[in-house]
Amino acid sequence: MRLSRLALPLAAAVTAALLVPSLTGSRPAGAAQSRAAVNVDQVYKVPASRTFTVTGRGYGHGRGMSQYGAEGAAREGLTHEQILAFYYPGTELSKAKGRIRVLITADTTSDVVVVARPKLKVYDAGSSTVHRLPANGAGQWRLRVTNANRNVVEHLSGGTWKRWRTLEGEGVFRAPGGITLVTPSGRTTYRGWLHAAAPSAGSRDRDTVNVLPLDGYVKGVVAREIPASWSPEAVQSQAVAARTYALSRRKGTGHYDLCDTTACQVYGGKDDEHPASNKAVAETARQVLTHGGKPAFTEFSSSNGGWTVASSIAYQVAKKDPYDTWSGNPNRSWSVKVGAAAIQKAWPKVGKLQRIKVTSRDGNGSWKGRVLKMKLVGKKGSVTVSGDDFRWTFRLKSSWFTFS
Repeated sequence: MRLSRLALPLAAAVTAALLVPSLTGSRPAGAAQSRAAVNVDQVYKVPASRTFTVTGRGYGHGRGMSQYGAEGAAREGLTHEQILAFYYPGTELSKAKGRIRVLITADTTSDVVVVARPKLKVYDAGSSTVHRLPANGAGQWRLRVTNANRNVVEHLSGGTWKRWRTLEGEGVFRAPGGITLVTPSGRTTYRGWLHAAAPSAGSRDRDTVNVLPLDGYVKGVVAREIPASWSPEAVQSQAVAARTYALSRRKGTGHYDLCDTTACQVYGGKDDEHPASNKAVAETARQVLTHGGKPAFTEFSSSNGGWTVASSIAYQVAKKDPYDTWSGNPNRSWSVKVGAAAIQKAWPKVGKLQRIKVTSRDGNGSWKGRVLKMKLVGKKGSVTVSGDDFRWTFRLKSSWFTFS
């Protein structure tokens, strides 16, 4: 959950997805942050070089599981059950199944185009009828909406799309073993079904929505969120966290449940699966975490820097994390340069920057923890910003930082 991409790889097996873990690659929306504020008076004058060295810890929001922490814990012999109990205290392991609907954001066109293959079928949601698509030399099939707002099935023949059938309702491509979707950026194979779904009633637009069993979806997530070559117990922890997060987002309304980007969880379909991570999914089949009988909101990030972060959710608590700071974690500490001119450009109201004053932190760890509020003081005036605002403006790995 997804997961900013500044981390250095632990090894060649470290995937890009871990470097930008879901729910950290975009501004997190979900758990309300209720970190206890500790008032501080930390003043940093602009150095003669007019450039600050910003030193920080962790990578991401720090709520829930640390991915590097899960690996550190696994290396110390913890099972995936123990890892999950540490990062989501008060939750319980349960079982769940069902289908999940994933918006495929790479398909930006108004139609749904797939590669022809044996046993490919189309389901007509209007008549509840399934039609087997004939081979007839078609290299591609598509679902499209006409100007009269009718759903039609077409096949590509001699470079021209030809109508094969008009449907009574929306169309869904089905085939055993996977369907290859054609998008403006390339081709990707997905398990389950590909639904040409209207984003609203009466709309002629269509979004491509992958509908598939929950564990099939998780197979396309885990290898994108954590290196499949890591310790099995760490990968299993990721599988349970990813499965639970998806279940917590499942809803009975709308035309999809969650997206396939870092705004939700990174999902790459069947093409991004790995045997080792698929094994982790199988070994934790249907396992989810619940709290009060409901799926937990299992946020995770690359690294918490040594302290988990609290929120208004009961099982998101602040505590020291002895597993995150193992030697292989490149995010346990970091340093970048930020120029005063860049700060002035982002907040021109201050004029020529004179000093930065951190006024509130969360009280946990070095420098009294993550920055909650800070004041930028210049010749023209001052501006109060949050630590997260400053972090996102300058693409810092986290809001746990200090200046020198």
